[in-house]
Amino acid sequence: MAMDMSDRFAIEHGLRGTLRRDEPMARHVSWRAGGAARVFYQPVDVDDLCAFLRAFPPPRPVLFVGLGSNLLVRDGGFDGAVVLTHHALTGIRGPTPFFAGAGVPAPHLARYVAKQGGGGAEWMAGVPGTIGGALAMNAGCYGGETWNHVVSVDTVDRRGRLHRRGPGDYEIGYRHVALRSGGEEWFVGGVFAFEAGDTARSLARIRELLAKRVASQPLNQPNAGSVFRNPPGDHAARLVESCGLKGFAIGAAQVSTKHANFIVNLGGATAADIESVIGHVERTVREKTGVALVREVRIVG
Repeated sequence: MAMDMSDRFAIEHGLRGTLRRDEPMARHVSWRAGGAARVFYQPVDVDDLCAFLRAFPPPRPVLFVGLGSNLLVRDGGFDGAVVLTHHALTGIRGPTPFFAGAGVPAPHLARYVAKQGGGGAEWMAGVPGTIGGALAMNAGCYGGETWNHVVSVDTVDRRGRLHRRGPGDYEIGYRHVALRSGGEEWFVGGVFAFEAGDTARSLARIRELLAKRVASQPLNQPNAGSVFRNPPGDHAARLVESCGLKGFAIGAAQVSTKHANFIVNLGGATAADIESVIGHVERTVREKTGVALVREVRIVG
């Protein structure tokens, strides 16, 4: 079989990971919808990631994706490179402090901390994404927030250079994290501090939170978790439900009948269907309640 451009590019730049062209992103986002990435790369480790970024120079855009649980790629696709961290930037070490790679699913860290006798990480079992995504948006649930536990982070910039940064380098808020100095960097790992705990009690708490999640969220249907941030002193789900929007659908995208801050793919939804439902919910809630909902999900393409 003839060598394709991807193979030549990889050999030329000494890349060791998986490189594909026009990769359907519906395979890699939890909504199971959307277009293709022009270039798709899954590095084998941090050094390989740096090599890829050097080989794919600016200004072409790069998008880091973990479990794709907070992302919608429009049907026309993403005209840049997607870097998949899941199964790539892995590894957990600890205890005191704990290190986790950006591609580690947050629930894995929750269980690891519990088994090492740490406490205070149990809430992470309810985060449907990776550590990289949790760091990027200060993910939180059940009273916990990611950056409350961060000691330091390792990042990579657009030119493939690594940096070690502390919480003071970032502006941190509710579902918001921004590098104070500006510039584009992505998280490749983080060091976290958790309190001492009791393994049996922590694992029991994790089981309890997961049962709560299963009972209250439509986990049997493709979804992207909470679509909107909770407004101060209120809940986005309550506002959406108060406007009679539970069950509202466009095409195969529907406001979940189980949890009003979730939009589910009933089967075959396009990214346009999902984005149209998001837009309709935003307009309706603003008209009926005066509240401008802020999206928690990222839409690209």
